[in-house]
Amino acid sequence: MSSINICRDNTDPFYRYKMPAIISKIEGRGNGIKTAVVNNSDVARALARPPMYVTKFFGLELGAQTSCNEATDRYMVNGSHDSSKLQDLLDVFIQKFVLCKACKNPETDIVVTKDQMLFRDCKACGKRSPIDIAHKLSGVILKNPPTQGGKKTGSSKKASKRERRKNADADDEDGSDEVGSDDEFTKRINAEASALPQASALAAEDDDNWAIDTSEEAVAARVREVESQVNSLVLGDEDEGDDAYSQLGNWILEQDPKPDNIEVFKKIKELGIENKHRTLQVLAQTLFDSDILKQIDGRAPMLKKLMATENHEKAFLGGTERFVGLEHPELVAAVPKILHKYYNLDLVEEDVIVKWGSRASKKYVDKETSKKVRKAAQPFLTWLEEAEEDSDESDDE
Repeated sequence: MSSINICRDNTDPFYRYKMPAIISKIEGRGNGIKTAVVNNSDVARALARPPMYVTKFFGLELGAQTSCNEATDRYMVNGSHDSSKLQDLLDVFIQKFVLCKACKNPETDIVVTKDQMLFRDCKACGKRSPIDIAHKLSGVILKNPPTQGGKKTGSSKKASKRERRKNADADDEDGSDEVGSDDEFTKRINAEASALPQASALAAEDDDNWAIDTSEEAVAARVREVESQVNSLVLGDEDEGDDAYSQLGNWILEQDPKPDNIEVFKKIKELGIENKHRTLQVLAQTLFDSDILKQIDGRAPMLKKLMATENHEKAFLGGTERFVGLEHPELVAAVPKILHKYYNLDLVEEDVIVKWGSRASKKYVDKETSKKVRKAAQPFLTWLEEAEEDSDESDDE
């Protein structure tokens, strides 16, 4: 099933918010003709809205009766309506009832106030966008307010992350390297996969010719320079493949500009460490520079593809701790913003961040540096705790 950007005005192939394209099926004939929205539940789930909202919106916009049966997963609209027409109407629904009006992010909840007003509460920028209460669907929403199944509360967001992790682990057990095979990143990888042997050969040649000057003195100097940059790579307690991690770190750091996501992913596959958690530690230390806050979004598609288990997330935080604490101490004050980026992009789960922030550790840096980084992270950790309390209160209500 093909995936498209939730906000179709955004043509970025790495846009992280995806949904299935609408699939419709015409049933019946004559006056009894109807259109079944075959994947309505999948589309609604991607938008974090109850499936009924989507179907009712179609009916209201088309002036047609609808029927919704969650038990049988059947969502019908009277009349004959092709997929492209429904897709265009879905764009209108997304604009009116999903996207944040301020930042255009689809990660919103529908909030019903005590005075029966409707808002889109954005988890990305914190803004509340009003929903047109005059629209007929607003009346439907007021009568059928969103519940856990149609609203991204703090607890449901964590549940969705756990579900993604569970699916990723299942893929690993099946021997599959692909996670989210419909996304654009995977498509690009598959399209270029046939070129991997040639790319590997070129990479091998590049390893032997690191600079234009290929004299022994120049090569040795270059080796020393690169090794000095990655001397802080901690490779954990696994015995096998240490050289592969060093090769990856050296390869990334010795290129200017740094390689793009596809090149990095192909290199990781070539080295055979795509499933190792220490790979994420190396990436956290080598992919970014002092502009890390601007660079995380662009690297997120690849990082998410590699971030399959809790150990991967812990290693990524460990690499970040070294990157900030030892290599870029001027970024210590930005740790809350960095963690917030990781959290919003679903790179690291809340539970992992909280556990990481609960006590200093000497695993990746010295104890004093570890304390300093965690102390800087406290504003974000406090925000997480308060958000969880609000979520619990909302669930109780």
